[in-house]
Amino acid sequence: MNQSWLLITKDDLVIELQQLRDEGKDVSSLESEFRRLRAPEVINDQEFQSAAQALLDRAQELPLVSGHKYVEPNDLDQIRQERPDGPRRLDSQSLSEEEVYDRFLGAWLGRCAGCLLGKPVEGWHTDRMRGYLKDLGRYPLSDYFISKVPAEIDEKYKVSQRFGFIDQVNYMPEDDDTNYTVTGLAIVKQHGVSFSSEDVADFWLGNIPLLKTCTAERVAYRNLALTIAPPRSATHRNPYREWIGAQIRADFFGYVALGNPELAAELAWRDARVSHIKNGIYGEMWVAAMLAAAAFEKDPKTLIQIGLSEIPARSRLYEAISDVISWYEKGLTRDEATSMIHKRWNQYYGHHWCHTISNAQIVAMGLLWSEHDFEQAICGAVQACFDTDCNGATVGSIIGMILSAKRLPEKWISPLNDTLQTGVSGYYRVSISELARQTLELYKSKR
Repeated sequence: MNQSWLLITKDDLVIELQQLRDEGKDVSSLESEFRRLRAPEVINDQEFQSAAQALLDRAQELPLVSGHKYVEPNDLDQIRQERPDGPRRLDSQSLSEEEVYDRFLGAWLGRCAGCLLGKPVEGWHTDRMRGYLKDLGRYPLSDYFISKVPAEIDEKYKVSQRFGFIDQVNYMPEDDDTNYTVTGLAIVKQHGVSFSSEDVADFWLGNIPLLKTCTAERVAYRNLALTIAPPRSATHRNPYREWIGAQIRADFFGYVALGNPELAAELAWRDARVSHIKNGIYGEMWVAAMLAAAAFEKDPKTLIQIGLSEIPARSRLYEAISDVISWYEKGLTRDEATSMIHKRWNQYYGHHWCHTISNAQIVAMGLLWSEHDFEQAICGAVQACFDTDCNGATVGSIIGMILSAKRLPEKWISPLNDTLQTGVSGYYRVSISELARQTLELYKSKR
């Protein structure tokens, strides 16, 4: 048995040290121990695991540095005390049942299309992305990626080693970004909107195979299997606790709480705290709140601000998204905004590449510079690199909710053939329109 994903690695310790610094922890007392365990001649595997576990446990007790400027609670009541004013509810009576269904279908289809666009280039960096597109005469991005390219292009960019190109599929193939949207539906279907974090944990254990999970979810799953319950499941030996995993789980909670951003954020909080803390939680709350408002507010800047109204105003995520809004207001181009994000975050460093905040900035950029155009929105998010399928999916979901299914371009929707494949028990191959219909029924039952 060789399941290295279930073990602590030296890279995990590098990430943990940076994560501690991000949180404002005083790491001075443990830095030498982190360096010792990362040395190439370090002790054997069993001794390393024991020492690394003990170090991660000690790290959780570190105090904040003096003068730390951010206030980032994990408790919902404290989060709400720190959030700015916002519209906690919107007038959801303005849409007919048919229109609500069309919005839900648009969101599901948009999520799938955006995810499929980014799937084959997940992990690509900007030089590879830009070079590939320019060599094919397809820059800037304006359509799905294809695998059938000239031999020299294949050799240069290793295209044939990837999967998920539009000429390889005739449905939305399995992806964690859509697995978790279906998971949200299944949890609400089973427990209603009163579900608990423990219900989320139980559903994962019973319906999602362990090796279908990644990073923070994988560590949390391991903890749950050891009977470490939420919220400690998010913090126990989990270096990835502010990575993007919770943000990609937000969508269904925004759908089912349509018109109620406050409730959407609360549902997202209950889900996120199983595996994440602080800005990892806030990312899911922000996206869910935006989706709950997206059927009623078409202006991307206002929508983003509604999402921000559900998270702490003195958090790193709030500050970072506010920066993107300021670039937009100053008249920067989309490429200039993308460049600003890349200056702030190192795409070659895993902790930056997969962090909630870096990818949330790309989501905000994709929305703000979209001009209400579905293609501009998802292509802008994916072309910016970082976590391409996650960001394409989130932006596609939000724009799909704004526009509705009837207004989504056929070129992006028809290749899906109304079919989604997942790794979630009971939903291995499902109709996207049926998922939208079930979403409508759950939304109606909540009202």
